Amino acid sequence: MRLELTLRGDYAVRAMLAIARRDGGAPTPSRAIATEMDIPVGFLAHVLGDLVRAGLVTGTTGRAGGYRLARPAAEIDLLQVVDAIEGDGMTGRCVLRGGACRLDGVCAVHVPFMAATEALRRELRATSLATVAARSRALDSQRPGP
Repeated sequence: MRLELTLRGDYAVRAMLAIARRDGGAPTPSRAIATEMDIPVGFLAHVLGDLVRAGLVTGTTGRAGGYRLARPAAEIDLLQVVDAIEGDGMTGRCVLRGGACRLDGVCAVHVPFMAATEALRRELRATSLATVAARSRALDSQRPGP
């Protein structure tokens, strides 16, 4: 079984990580985010717009413009980032039927699949962007140089 983000969700997490790694410095230009995280600039603009609308980042225009976190990285969890792009994932979609569960109740596998979804959401909620950024910087420092 594979649990994956859409490409848009993947890019959102990467963009937030790039911004969080700078942790309060000058705004991060979108081109710098795109280069660092290997995201097409045109697609990144749409993702950043979604993140601004969700209140997770703020954008400034102009020569010194770019993006900053709307609040400290420790106050933003991965679930907020994923939900901003992917939605909450709690659609009630039936695994067996591909649509809503039966009118008279839920299907035979509804409970374990919903429990697994909730466990994933709980883990993402428990992981702050600050934790991920610190882990990313630590991994970078362990990599051998060029």
